Amino acid sequence: MPEPAPIRPESADPLIRGRGSVLNPPNRFEKVGLTIDGEHLDEVAAEHPHGRQVSTQILVDTARTIINRVDSPDLPFHWTINPYRGCEHGCSYCYARPTHETFGLSCGVDFETKIYAKRDAAALLRAELSSAKWCGESIMMSGITDPYQPIERELRITRQCLEVMAEFGQPVSIITKNRLVTRDIDLLRKLAAEGRAVVRFSLTTLDAKLSSVLEPRASSPRDRLKAIRELTDAGIPVGVMTAPIIPGLNDEMIPALLEAAAEAGAQHSAWTLLRLPWQVEQVFEQWLRDHLPDRADRVMNTLKSARGGKVYDAGLNRRLRGWGARAEQIGKMHTLMCRRFGLDKPSPVLPLMQRRGQGMLFGE
Repeated sequence: MPEPAPIRPESADPLIRGRGSVLNPPNRFEKVGLTIDGEHLDEVAAEHPHGRQVSTQILVDTARTIINRVDSPDLPFHWTINPYRGCEHGCSYCYARPTHETFGLSCGVDFETKIYAKRDAAALLRAELSSAKWCGESIMMSGITDPYQPIERELRITRQCLEVMAEFGQPVSIITKNRLVTRDIDLLRKLAAEGRAVVRFSLTTLDAKLSSVLEPRASSPRDRLKAIRELTDAGIPVGVMTAPIIPGLNDEMIPALLEAAAEAGAQHSAWTLLRLPWQVEQVFEQWLRDHLPDRADRVMNTLKSARGGKVYDAGLNRRLRGWGARAEQIGKMHTLMCRRFGLDKPSPVLPLMQRRGQGMLFGE
């Protein structure tokens, strides 16, 4: 007898191709949810027998400020800049997906296809860095998006912000999955020459096939490693985030990931455990059942074993690393491999921004 068709949530559109999610889970703030009619899917399937592409829509973000304060004591930074909201990379596991619900949208397909762009970001940044109220501490790009997602190639908002930072000597750390960051080596080299820049690459797997469905619009693992080498050769300090670690999926890859990163020139590494807040659990589990059905139950159960029997716990100092024997095992493995491959150097501490009155502006 043929295998029964998998049961899908009513918000699932299995015909979508090239995205990390096929779901638009109901917005937890809204009373009205999305249900996709089966007859409609049949009609679309007849028109698009090989699936359909969902184009990216760029929306205007009218934010009045650009530097955001971060008060979480378990995070190693205090300020962030997010040039965009939403992310085309489409990583099914992304903890930032629920931020789109504040716009009345879904954390599923909407998050990766409806991108809010802060076109005035550079002007806002210039004004905020010029303010006597600005403390001059390092800024991290970004917290809830990737500053080098594909649309940055055209919009160049991240580059415009870096141009302002290079002018002011504003310290910046960047985390990305995209080799597009190498486009801005000129600006990053200028900042790094005074110890004011560091780049970190998120590296989850060396398997190109897995990466292409897990992080469908991010750079391939090979391209990320090439970018690490280019940045390192340009004198820009580079680290890696083996993040997220997905127990039962990529935790056994930690040694290979760290060895490859070290060979490419990375100097330090950190890790975080998979986080699935709110409806992100639905998005990720559906991805598992679509792409790795034989491993789905194992991955979800192993994740629970690293989080005290839960899929997620938002408690401070537990949400990033989990707890229990499995989480401790992952942490020890990471520490051991960092020591073996020379990635146990501390992350650079970036200095305060130089102000007028304390000396000339950076680059003058």
